Amino acid sequence: MRAWFACTGSELLALTPDGVAAALAASQMSRRLSGEPAQLRAWAEQVRMLQHCVREGGGEAWTLALEFDLLRLEKRIDAVLLTAGAILVLEFKVGATSIANADRAQVFDYAQDLFDFHAASRRHPIQPILVATHCVSPAPFQIPLPVAGVLPVAEANAATLPGLLTALRDALPAPAVPLDGLAWREAPYRPVPSIIEAAATLFARNSVAEIAAARADAANLTRTTAAIEAALDAAQAAGERVVVFVTGIPGAGKTLCGLNVVFGEQRRAGSAFLTGNSPLVAVLREALACNRAGIDLARGPSADPERRRLAPRPRQARHEATQALQNVHRFLADNAARTTPPAERMIVFDEAQRAWDAAQAMRDTQRRVSTLRMSEPAHALEIMGRHNGFAAIVALIGNGQEINTGEAGLREWGAVIAATPGWRAVAAPRALHATEPAQRLADSHPPWLTLDPALDLTVSLRSVRSEAAALWVDAVLRGAAAEAAAVARAVPEGLPFLLTRSLAEARRALRHLTPGLRRAGFVRSSGARRLRAEGFDAQLMGTEEPVAWFLERWPDIRASDALEVAATEYACQGLELDTVGLAWGGDFVRQGSAWVARSFAGSAWQRAAKDQDFVRNTYRVLLTRARYETVIWVPRGSPRDHAFYDATRDAAEMDAVADFLAACGARPLPAASPAAQDTAPARLL
Repeated sequence: MRAWFACTGSELLALTPDGVAAALAASQMSRRLSGEPAQLRAWAEQVRMLQHCVREGGGEAWTLALEFDLLRLEKRIDAVLLTAGAILVLEFKVGATSIANADRAQVFDYAQDLFDFHAASRRHPIQPILVATHCVSPAPFQIPLPVAGVLPVAEANAATLPGLLTALRDALPAPAVPLDGLAWREAPYRPVPSIIEAAATLFARNSVAEIAAARADAANLTRTTAAIEAALDAAQAAGERVVVFVTGIPGAGKTLCGLNVVFGEQRRAGSAFLTGNSPLVAVLREALACNRAGIDLARGPSADPERRRLAPRPRQARHEATQALQNVHRFLADNAARTTPPAERMIVFDEAQRAWDAAQAMRDTQRRVSTLRMSEPAHALEIMGRHNGFAAIVALIGNGQEINTGEAGLREWGAVIAATPGWRAVAAPRALHATEPAQRLADSHPPWLTLDPALDLTVSLRSVRSEAAALWVDAVLRGAAAEAAAVARAVPEGLPFLLTRSLAEARRALRHLTPGLRRAGFVRSSGARRLRAEGFDAQLMGTEEPVAWFLERWPDIRASDALEVAATEYACQGLELDTVGLAWGGDFVRQGSAWVARSFAGSAWQRAAKDQDFVRNTYRVLLTRARYETVIWVPRGSPRDHAFYDATRDAAEMDAVADFLAACGARPLPAASPAAQDTAPARLL
């Protein structure tokens, strides 16, 4: 049971408000959370209001769950009230005299979380109710339709709440099978946290099993986490050096597994998470620092004064996050010139297939003079091998996500391990049987490699709407239209990929599809140079812009949900959004029956045959960033019969892309209805 306190309506009437508040305080203390007198008074006031509602509405048979824990970062519902035919989600603002848009978004978000992740909630109407106890004039209550799903937010004060609940009871008749309160309370709540939420929760020393029970198939993730720990434990007990390879499809939880090793309850002393993805480092560092400093990314500083008192200062929190999250290129460059062992005995090497080969590692650029003299895998083994006894590298391998030249792939890792005495490896069979030679550790089973199938993550956790999303994306990018269409037909509720030719309609859909506190944003390929002519050329630059884009909220115009600036594959790889708008560019188009990759040079597109796989993988990254829907905008381009025809935006090429995506099963974006627009969160109107 996720509620701190639960009872029936009749049981509630037999209790005192102070007694219920004391029981809630005991639950709070058992979770090692601090309390204060003001919270006790607020709980007692809420209980008095709910008792009055039960008496007035004849709700003795109702079920009440107080402080229902959503297991998403610091989210608890004040009260869930179960009638015979509806689930009422109540958020109390005791003493509030007005209602803010952020409060509406908060309670709507709670209701949406129940709909998406609570097993017993999807078949019933879910009514979010915001109770500002001293608000003079809450919005008039509109009788909702008796349909399953999340209804528009209703508003009430202390005096109008009983009448609102009575009206709901009368408007939403009991279904053929009434809600069973006890069964609802015991039904599993299986959240899928975002990478940012997961990192912050793990930083508080929770386990991956606590936060990633996504569906019945979540055993895939926990099994892989256990396999990593088992390999590390065995190596540590034997005083050995080991590389543990974790493979998997996009969105399957590789980064989450790596974060768990560094931040979770089984964390080893001297561990660090290394990635060459600078935006990922910057975003996660700031998210972790805010969490440690008691700052809620959605709503600002914590309302809990005890948490604010105990939290470290932001500067200290950022220092702690910096120690555990490092840029892999800087880690290698800093240690390459030394001869002493590093402080870390275990490192997680994120996106290890993208580690630089020797030529790229040794190349000088305008921004740096290289201190490396070998490939990055070779340097990693040499640096970690300076330790006497145990040393470990957990290498996270994103199959099909190589997006740049100079990336060594698994082949280089295998060659370096074979040539470096004292190292062994553990990997899934996929590491020997991959289609691409560059993504195979070796062509046969070498003696230094132990195979463990549990180290392969094959189920996408990122896509909440459908686990078939990754399969569909793979078929689309291989040009297998019939296969993609078959995947789409096998999903009864429809794939979470929507297609439009209008930028304005894409923006409208993104705003409508992100209720509550969820986040939307546009992504695009860095090579989609001619989006400029479509009025959509802005893209994130540097490492500071992605921090604001991923962490700030509208009305901050830097935030992703301002829908003004797009993240490229470099800014968003490893991260995610709830709903994504993908602006399709002219760098990846259909010509005849095949995909063609291009690069823009001078004033025209050039075939990019040698970069075909990189561009294809770029769109794989972009198409797998969404936790819910992806809205694909394919510009209409320039018609050939137009007086100012622009050959770099040929309409026929764009039509061919849109037609192919539609044939693969991408659903046309439905037209907006006035009712749908009315229910959109006010922050996005």
